[in-house]
Amino acid sequence: MSRRIKPLSGLEERIGYRFGSQDLLAQAVTHSSAVAPTKRTAQSYQRLEFLGDRVLGLVVADLLNREMPDANEGELSRALNALVRRETCAEVARDLDIGAFVRLGEAEARTGGADKSAILADVAEALIGAIYLDAGLEAAAGFVTREFGARMDPATSRRADAKTALQEWAQARGLEPPSYDEVTRSGPDHAPVFVIAVSVAGFEAATAEGPSKKLAEHQAAEAFLRRESIWRRG
Repeated sequence: MSRRIKPLSGLEERIGYRFGSQDLLAQAVTHSSAVAPTKRTAQSYQRLEFLGDRVLGLVVADLLNREMPDANEGELSRALNALVRRETCAEVARDLDIGAFVRLGEAEARTGGADKSAILADVAEALIGAIYLDAGLEAAAGFVTREFGARMDPATSRRADAKTALQEWAQARGLEPPSYDEVTRSGPDHAPVFVIAVSVAGFEAATAEGPSKKLAEHQAAEAFLRRESIWRRG
């Protein structure tokens, strides 16, 4: 049974932007597997994804600079990394149901390409690049601010630092990087609760819960560090 792709007009409604160039929109959602090898550069989203990644970084950096006036460079960098990383881009794509509009080759479609985080992250960035080319930085910034700005959390830099600090702590002792495992998931689909355990060889695991795996991982890392008396809340 072939996969049905939704009309691109529906995607425009979801992202809150109507393209002047439908060709740009189509290119932004076209995976390289859906076009002939000789046409991948011109017809797939690869170049748009490259451009969108840079636009995303600029817009988010500007947003953080305005919204976090008391943050130092390290805090700004951690918040930036949390917002522009591929996992966040994939979350944005899933929230907008972008996978339903992605054009894939037959083999990639059969293996669930429309729900692969790497592809969804690429398409989210490609859409940013396409909006930028279609209407300029202000239009692209509007989309980024709506979808990524909503994910800003005053505690983001602290959580990101906890996970980084745990990895650096383990590395300094010649230990393998921390491993994060899902212990349980409960609650309804629209409001799940994840319990995550973080383990470091030779130490008791620490657990924490959160509304997403990502947040629960950060909380577990902080719990581990605080238990071992190597973490202070900033």
